[in-house]
Order: sequence, then structure tokens, then C-alpha cells
Amino acid sequence: MVALVIAAHGEMAPALLASAEMIAGPSEDVRAVTFSKSEGPDDLLKKYEDASKELGSDVLFLVDLFGGSPFNAAARFAAAHPGTDVVTGVNLPMLIEVLMSRAVLTDVPALVQQARTSGTAGVRTFSDMNTTSASDAGDDEL
Repeated sequence: MVALVIAAHGEMAPALLASAEMIAGPSEDVRAVTFSKSEGPDDLLKKYEDASKELGSDVLFLVDLFGGSPFNAAARFAAAHPGTDVVTGVNLPMLIEVLMSRAVLTDVPALVQQARTSGTAGVRTFSDMNTTSASDAGDDEL
């Protein structure tokens, strides 16, 4: 099974994991990594290395922001570790879908695609779902 590391600024990663587990149930081989103001990229890299030692060689990082410290450290880690990749823009729909898909999608590239698809599909607006076109409204008038 592909292991997951969720990493973000502040306490977002543990909160996101707790929310996902509230909906999808507990998960194995998942770590939430925080990044605080007092830490630097090398601190994150050390946390990633420690997590990888516990989790195994195939790791997918789900991080908050492209170009942020959690991403930059994960990219450095992935560059040195085959079987590892990084997806930015982690959100709750993405995390739930990836957690639930790991049983059938057993390699990192397949999970990366699942993360991209579900993360994007999870972004919706009420107004787009609830608008009635002008022509539809005219059909109801007598």
C-alpha cells in the first residue's frame, strides 16, 4: 500500500487527517506533518525522512501550497527517493478519495491521478449548481 504524508503550514495537516478519518474511518500508513514558524526546510526534510523510515518506500506527499516550504522539502525528498511524488493543493475531498482508493490503486502514479481528479472535482460553487437560465424561467410563466 502506498503510504501518505500530509504536510502543511501550521496545524492544517493533523486537522485535515482527523476530519478525513471522521468521515472515512481510521487509516494506516499515514502521517500528518506540521510546519511551524520556528522551523525551516531542513526540519521538514528530517520529519519526512523519519516518516519514510516508518512508512516504507512508496510515499505520496499531499501538501498545501505549491512553492511553500512543505512542498519544497517534499520535492527535495521525492527527487532523491524513487517511488515518491508530491501533489499540492490538498483538500478534504482529495484526501478522502486517496485514502479510500489505496486498496485498489497500488502505485504512486495512479494515486497521483486520483488526487488530481478528486481534488479538482471537489471544488464547486452553490451558484453554479443552483442557477436557472433565463429561458428556463420563462417556461414557467403563463
